[in-house]
Amino acid sequence: MATNGENQQNQAGRHQEVGHKSLLQSDALYQYILETSVYPREPESMKELREVTAKHPWNIMTTSADEGQFLNMLLKLINAKNTMEIGVFTGYSLLATALAIPDDGKILAMDINRENYDLGRPIIEKAGVAHKIDFREGPALPVLDQLIEDEKNHGSYDFIFVDADKDNYINYHKRLIDLVKVGGLIGYDNTLWNGSVVAPPDAPLRKYVRYYRDFVLELNKALAADPRIEICMLPVGDGITLCRRIK
Repeated sequence: MATNGENQQNQAGRHQEVGHKSLLQSDALYQYILETSVYPREPESMKELREVTAKHPWNIMTTSADEGQFLNMLLKLINAKNTMEIGVFTGYSLLATALAIPDDGKILAMDINRENYDLGRPIIEKAGVAHKIDFREGPALPVLDQLIEDEKNHGSYDFIFVDADKDNYINYHKRLIDLVKVGGLIGYDNTLWNGSVVAPPDAPLRKYVRYYRDFVLELNKALAADPRIEICMLPVGDGITLCRRIK
C-alpha cells in the first residue's frame, strides 16, 4: 500500500502536458508515446496550434496530440471526404481532419464560440486547408435538423466527430445516424469521462465531471444497444467511441 508521502509524490509527478487526458496509469509511458510516435510526426501547423492552445485558460478542452494523430490516420484509412465536426474549440482536431482529407474535401464545423476558433484560424489558413472548412457559429442541433429536412443529406457524411456538450450527445446521435452513410463512422469523444464512468457514487469528483457523467453513461448504454451500428470504445485521450453505421 502506498504511503501518504508516496501518493503526494505520485500526484506531483502527474503529467503536465496540455490536453493530457490519457487514461494510462503510467505518465512515463504516455510521454514515451508522445515523444516516440506523436511529436516527431506532428505537422508543424498542428504543433503551432497546440502551443497556441496551451496558453488558453480552458486548454484542457483541446484534443490531445495522440488523439489528433489517431483521427488523422483514421480519416486517411477510410478515405473520408465529406465530414462534420461538432465542437471545435481552437481547431486542433479540425486541423487534423483538414490535413487528412483530400483537397476537395469538406468539413462542416460547428461551435457556439467563434472567438476560440479564431485563435486557431490563422494557423489553419497558413496550412492551406481553410477552404475545406465551413464554420458555423451557434448550436448544432438546429443545423442538423435543417440538414435532415433535405433528403439529399441523408447518408452523405463519411465521418462525423463529436466533442461538444455531453448533455446533448444522445440528441446528436438521433440525428447523426441519418446523416452518416452506411459504412461511415461517427466518433464520440470523452466517453470514458476522466475515468468517472466506473467511479463509485461517493467518489470525490469535480462538479462538471459529476454533472456530465450521467449523460456519458446514458450515451454509452444507448450506443451499446443500438442495432444500427457497430461500436468500438478506445482508451485514446479521454475515451473515444467509434460507431460504424451498418444499416
